[in-house]
Amino acid sequence: MVVAGLAVRSAHEDSVRAAHFAQLQGTIYLLLAGAELDADGALVMPAGFAEPRLSLPGSGLYANIVNVNRHDEWHSPSAVGLSPPFQRSLAVGQWRYDTVEGAGAAFLAVTYGVKWAGRVLEAPLVLSVLEDKSQFDREIGAFERTLWGWMGGAGVVLLLSQTLLLGWALAPLQRVALEVRRIENGEQTEVVGRYPAEIAALTGNLNALIDQERVRQTRYREALSFLAHSLKTPLAVLRTALHEPDQLPAAVAQQVTRMDDIVQHQLGRAAASGSTRFAPFLPIAPVLDRIRDSLAKVYADKGVTISVDCPRALSWRIDEGDAFEILGNVLDNAAKWAHERVAVKVWLEDGRMWIRVEDDGPGFSDTQSILRLHVRLDERVPGHGVGLAVVNDLVASHRGELNLSRAELGGARVDIVLPPP
Repeated sequence: MVVAGLAVRSAHEDSVRAAHFAQLQGTIYLLLAGAELDADGALVMPAGFAEPRLSLPGSGLYANIVNVNRHDEWHSPSAVGLSPPFQRSLAVGQWRYDTVEGAGAAFLAVTYGVKWAGRVLEAPLVLSVLEDKSQFDREIGAFERTLWGWMGGAGVVLLLSQTLLLGWALAPLQRVALEVRRIENGEQTEVVGRYPAEIAALTGNLNALIDQERVRQTRYREALSFLAHSLKTPLAVLRTALHEPDQLPAAVAQQVTRMDDIVQHQLGRAAASGSTRFAPFLPIAPVLDRIRDSLAKVYADKGVTISVDCPRALSWRIDEGDAFEILGNVLDNAAKWAHERVAVKVWLEDGRMWIRVEDDGPGFSDTQSILRLHVRLDERVPGHGVGLAVVNDLVASHRGELNLSRAELGGARVDIVLPPP
């Protein structure tokens, strides 16, 4: 605003100065209209002028005409008793606009060199008109007082307005900060206030992060509690087997395997990241390729063929560990039970990711109990029930669905649907 005020002041000063110079130039023309030369070449001026200030002594407007050839001058009656700093020489046809000082004052001056031509005589004349600069200064001063008064008032109003607007605009952030402190102090569980659209995304992500962390902590506690509870039975069996030495080796082998399954299952549950909108997008095709190559080596003696149908550009917002755990367990179980073929297909539909794994094995006889821990179709093939139980928990943590059915290949079909995080 200061720069704008200085620019306006400078423009107004130039405009007022130009107006005063224009008035003085008009006075020059007035003098030219009244100037005459007599037969001897002497300058003859009228007794009065249309500009009354030229006839009033000390009026602030002063005129002077120099007859260059005769070296004589004419002064307006207003300059009687004064010695204004007139310009007394100038080339013919030139104008000069200036601010001069003299006689204890400052003046706006306009000077014009002209060649006066009559019927008989010609003479170069220099006409000079001065105006006391005090009037010009008063006009500029009055404008400056008005300008800076209004600009200062406008500045104060703008500062107050900006203060109020900033306070109003930042109030939602202050409320968010207050709610976060309440969450830290345990006074509330999430951000519950209603906020503008610009902040709603922030509060929504903050609530999602809090909910995700709460779910993860709950999963850890549940896994530890379930692990401690589940291990009590195998330990009790082992403690009982100590009194029956003949059955001890078989009991140890059976219960160690059972405890290993329990530990694997609970570790899978605890390590699951679950649905998160903060995970980066993960290309699914490379994950499937790595799992397929690993299983081809593990089941090379069976000669199982694993076909993958997944667009190379398909990616999903999921933790890489969860993706390997879900796809790895499902494909591993399919490869264990397949005779010759395993087919996996991944695609996007209605904003959700669909995963379908089929094999040509015997299929499922009980699609409900197989998802519970320790339930197996054949005890000779270890790990089948544990893998699907882990997958079921991981899919549930992503708010997805897992369905078991009969495949077109004749064996088992596992369908997994994951909604957007």
